Amino acid sequence: MLLSVLIPAYNEIKSIDTLLEKVQAVPLTKEIIIVDDGSTDGTREKLATYQSEPNVKIVFHEQNQGKGAAIRTAIKHMSGDIAIVQDADLEYEPQDYLALVKPIAEGKEKVVYGSRFLKPENRHSYMSFYIGGQVVTLLTNILYNQRLTDEPTCYKVFDTNFLRSIPLECTRFEFCPEVTAKVAKRGIRIKELPISYYPRSIAEGKKISWFDGMEAIWVLFKYRLFK
Repeated sequence: MLLSVLIPAYNEIKSIDTLLEKVQAVPLTKEIIIVDDGSTDGTREKLATYQSEPNVKIVFHEQNQGKGAAIRTAIKHMSGDIAIVQDADLEYEPQDYLALVKPIAEGKEKVVYGSRFLKPENRHSYMSFYIGGQVVTLLTNILYNQRLTDEPTCYKVFDTNFLRSIPLECTRFEFCPEVTAKVAKRGIRIKELPISYYPRSIAEGKKISWFDGMEAIWVLFKYRLFK
């Protein structure tokens, strides 16, 4: 089994080295596909130093296009059996890959999400983000007949053939609700497993905003009612 780790990166110079060390330390056969989305803080130059590593692929966007666009680019370059989305910050723990990929590797699932809420000891970030995430999750469950606890989670894991079959249109953070909607519309009940979470502040580089929450709500309604 080959795991494709899909990493969209934008201005993550403070975390990228540590993140890649943590991903490489996971005892799974893997390829790491990093798409630099037009970084201007030195991330691009730092990533260039990793191009000689045999299991690392670096792709550069000349201009910032958004997280969704970077993930779509990474999908085009993946060659593994299973794919996981990994943010370039340090909010999530790559050792959780071991549990998350298992149901797919065993042929029991096509899609697995890592839930921050299934691990009670996790801290959570700003109250506005917490409430926004809960609203998006509740709407997902109502509109798409799911039983999720954490729809906006970063750790979304897919059988790669299944992921390739999903016609994604996203460019920004709407990757999450779009892919969830399109998975659910194929009749799949998404399995969740607990993961660790170490939230960072806006000052530390957190990029998502209230606008992204509103966009997520619109995307969920759009794919339920109009597409």
